[in-house]
Amino acid sequence: MSGDTVSVIRPRTYEEAAVAVRACGARGAVARGGPNRSHGDSARNAGGTVLDMTGLDRVHVVDADEGVVLCAAGVPLRRLAELLLPLGWLVPAVPAARHTTVGGAIAADLHVSGSFTRHVQALELLTADGEVRAVRPDTELFEATAGGLGLTGVILTATIRLLPVQTAYLSVGTERAAGLDDLLARLTATGRGNRYAAARIDLTARGAATGRGVLTRAEPAPLDALGTGTRAWRRLLPPRPLRLPPVGTLVPASIRYRSAPRARTGALRHLSAFFHPLDTVPLESRLHGRTGRVRYRFTVGDGQEETLHRIVRRLATRRCPTAHAVLQRPGEAGPGWLSCAVPGWTLTLDLPAGLPKLPAFLDALDEEVAAAGGRVGLAEDARLRPDLFTAMYPRAADFRALRAGLDPRAVFASDLARRLAL
Repeated sequence: MSGDTVSVIRPRTYEEAAVAVRACGARGAVARGGPNRSHGDSARNAGGTVLDMTGLDRVHVVDADEGVVLCAAGVPLRRLAELLLPLGWLVPAVPAARHTTVGGAIAADLHVSGSFTRHVQALELLTADGEVRAVRPDTELFEATAGGLGLTGVILTATIRLLPVQTAYLSVGTERAAGLDDLLARLTATGRGNRYAAARIDLTARGAATGRGVLTRAEPAPLDALGTGTRAWRRLLPPRPLRLPPVGTLVPASIRYRSAPRARTGALRHLSAFFHPLDTVPLESRLHGRTGRVRYRFTVGDGQEETLHRIVRRLATRRCPTAHAVLQRPGEAGPGWLSCAVPGWTLTLDLPAGLPKLPAFLDALDEEVAAAGGRVGLAEDARLRPDLFTAMYPRAADFRALRAGLDPRAVFASDLARRLAL
């Protein structure tokens, strides 16, 4: 095996996964949750082996009384939501990308109103020595695996604590903010009652309107929010798993801002329509052109609002064409040593890959984020420099040391691991 050739193996049993790891060769192996749709290189392994975990997709146990599920790592979060909603439970994070698997959510420490891995009660990990280890929170191996991008081993199963819901709907409020200061104030004022809150920023606006955006808040709709006799009532909690339809469209941010209501509360939206607005690849490709897009996500802590202002002004000055610029409060920090989210602010951008001088521009943003004590999200990254990675992640040395002891032959490897010397 040489060059960029990749051997993709789809194990259907844990034994097959162990055999594939033992036979992976000098370039090592990394697991991924199916077809490579990642924006970064954490699930790529040029010249090596990639384990497609979608063959391990069984839901083993659902405790509908306690709200706990034990499932294989290859189960998509979307399918888990379809299964659990009729039972009155919801997975702790429902990402916009429907293909995200349980193992992928743990490996990236997915954040949707908090850390996904904080809801993980236990997991089984296939390590480089061929052993399957039971890993629990508050251990170094768990903290290295949560957000560890598959470099500590192959996640086989996870036990996840669920969120109770009464309906399959969210109560959604939408409002416009005239500028970034207004937007930050509104997001800060969002209480714990609104489990989901995000703002879409219009990066075409400049001057006093720089950073203007549309803020959306949502919380699970209680039973009494649905009117009796309405269609929503009849579809309260379907008796069989939901088949989530393709929904949503991407529109330029300036149009989205102007068409949004100044303030509206109490709108009922089905969970699928709320969480999956970005599954529109044909339109998205038209907006970003043939060169595709670059995902850039970073987090800066509370007290670093001026850094956020400077970055948004830079983006607005360049008139960066993007249909996706989302600002969120990530909530409580994740337990993972390489988790991106810390209490503060997270901004996620999709930028056209063909934007002139984009690499140098993003390098400058990296340096500003690092100087502010922030972090660039590794799960979407394919270009961060090793020195800035070490500056952004204080536990990087601990992660490398644990890896050296757990996997001295670097059985688990990826393009990201080689790029960042992990």
